[in-house]
Amino acid sequence: MQDQNPGWADRAARAAVIGLLLAAPAMICFRGLASCAVDPDVGWQLQSGAWILQHHALPHTDPFSRTAAGHPWQDYSWLFDLLLVELYRWFNLDGLVLYSATMAVAITAAIYRLVSRVQPDFIRNAILTVAALLCVARDFTPRPWLFTILLFAIELDILMQFRRTRRVILLLWLPLIFALWANLHIQFIDGLLVLGIAALEPLLARWAKWGDTPRTATPLWIAFAACVAAALLNPYGIGIYRDAWIMGSQTGVLNTVGEMHALAFRSVGDYLLLFLALAAAAVLFRRGRPAPFETLLLAMSAVLSFRSQRDAWVLAIVAVALIAEKLRPANQESDPAPAWTIPITVAATACVFVFGFFALQVTNARLRSFQAKEMPVQAVDFVKARHYPGPLFNDYNWGGFLIWQLGQPVTIDGRAGLYGDAGIDRSMATWGGGPHWDADPALRSAALVIAPLRDALTQLLRQDPGFQLVYQDKVAAVFVRRAPQ
Repeated sequence: MQDQNPGWADRAARAAVIGLLLAAPAMICFRGLASCAVDPDVGWQLQSGAWILQHHALPHTDPFSRTAAGHPWQDYSWLFDLLLVELYRWFNLDGLVLYSATMAVAITAAIYRLVSRVQPDFIRNAILTVAALLCVARDFTPRPWLFTILLFAIELDILMQFRRTRRVILLLWLPLIFALWANLHIQFIDGLLVLGIAALEPLLARWAKWGDTPRTATPLWIAFAACVAAALLNPYGIGIYRDAWIMGSQTGVLNTVGEMHALAFRSVGDYLLLFLALAAAAVLFRRGRPAPFETLLLAMSAVLSFRSQRDAWVLAIVAVALIAEKLRPANQESDPAPAWTIPITVAATACVFVFGFFALQVTNARLRSFQAKEMPVQAVDFVKARHYPGPLFNDYNWGGFLIWQLGQPVTIDGRAGLYGDAGIDRSMATWGGGPHWDADPALRSAALVIAPLRDALTQLLRQDPGFQLVYQDKVAAVFVRRAPQ
C-alpha cells in the first residue's frame, strides 16, 4: 500500500532512488559505445552541420550525392545537425556518446514524470518507467529521434493533464514545443497526430455516442491549429509537410532498411512491449468501453510501433501512461514530491553519470577502435593517401560515413527520402549480386568502389576484368577501374 504521508527520510531515499533510475539509461549508452561509433547516419548529419556552418545557409538541393546531385533536399533536422557537429568539435566522438546518454536521461525523466503525475504509487511508477526504458533502449543512438521521443512524452503529459483538469493554460506550451520540434526531427508529425486525436474526441463521443458526455473541443482545435502554424516556423516553411508525407508513404524502406523492419521478437524488449500493449488494452476495457482518445491513441501507437521497430518507443510511452492512469485508486491523487528533493535527485543522477563515464572508459580511442571494426576507416585512409578520384560507388550503410570522412560525392546514403524506394532497391540488388548487377548505371560509371568485404558484389568484382583490387583488410576492399586497353 502506498504511504500517503512519507517522512522526510523516506522522501530523501525515494529522491535518491529516482536519481539512480534516471542515470540507468546513461549506463546503457556508456556500455553500448559501438552503437554510437558506427551509427550509419551520423556521418552525413555531421557533414550537413559543417556545410551549414561553412556556407551560413541551409541546403535546398543535395550537396553530397552524385546520383541525386541537384535534386531537391531539405535538411529537416538542421538544428540537430548543428548541435551534433558542435559536440563533435568540442569532444570528438565522445560528444556523440554524451549526447545519447544525456538525452536518454532526459527521456527517462519525462516518462517518470508522465506516470507519476497520474499514479500515486511509487513502486508502480518505478516499475512502469523501467519497463518503458527497456523498450526504448534500442533507440539510444546519436539520432534526432531522441528529441522526438522526449517531446512526445512531454506533449502526452500535457494532454493527459488537460483532459483531467481542463486547464487551458497547459495548452499554451504546445505551440512552443512544435516550433522547436519541427526544426529537430520530421516525426513532429506523430505529435500532431496525437493532438488531432485529442481534438476529435468530443466529436466522436457526440456522433457515435462513444464514451462519456462530450466536452467542448474548441481549446484543442485552437491548439491544433496553432501547432500546425508553429511547425511552419522552420527554414523550409510548408515544404516540411511535403517531406513528412514522402517519408510516411515510402513503404519500401520497411523491407530493406534494418532499423525499419518490424519487431523480430528476438529480445526481451520486444516481448515486454507486447506485454505492455496487452496490459494497456486490458486496463482500458476492463470497465466497459473507454474514451475515444485513449482507444485511438493505443491503436495508433500499436500500428506505428509494430510496423517499425525503431518506433517501438511510441507504444511503450503510451502504454505505460495508460496503465498508470487506469490503475490509479479512485479519488486518490498523486502526492508531488517537495521541491527540496529535486537537488537530491539531480545530484544522484549526476554522480552516477560521471562515475559511469569514467568507470566504463568512454574514450575517443575506444570509440575509434569500435568504428574501425565496422566502418571502412583504413580503406578511406588508403584512398586518401593514393588520391584515387571518383566517381565513387558505395553501399547504403557506409554512405554517411564516406560523406563525412572521404569528402567525395557518394552513390547512396541513409537519406531514404532523397533516393526513393527505387534507388534503394537498385542499390540493394546490386550489392547482393542480383540479376543484371553489372548493368547498374551507378556502378558502370564508377571509377572507385569501396566495398564491404563479405558482400556478394565484392566477390563478383574480384573476377571482373574492368576492376582491379588495390586494397583489402578485414572490413573493406577497394577496387579501381582499369584503364582501357
